[in-house]
Amino acid sequence: MMGSRQRARSALFRDFSLEDSVPGGHVLRTIDGVIDLSSVRTHLTKLYSATGRFSINPELMMRMLLRGYVMNNRSERRLCEKVHLNLAYH
Repeated sequence: MMGSRQRARSALFRDFSLEDSVPGGHVLRTIDGVIDLSSVRTHLTKLYSATGRFSINPELMMRMLLRGYVMNNRSERRLCEKVHLNLAYH
């Protein structure tokens, strides 16, 4: 029967840290330390409509494109696939 056994949470899930999974000297860590895109959203807010579907965060989109170019990924479709697969892109 489903749910009849109670297990401790640590037995089911392994502790995971994204920070520990990406090496300290990775090129994407260097980029994140040098480029600050936190003000992009405030500068572009007036260009986005208040109606319709939610838009993609412009900071996230710029980070994805920049990482794609640095990692020699010219295709946006391929970049989206790699973002889903590669922990360093997160």
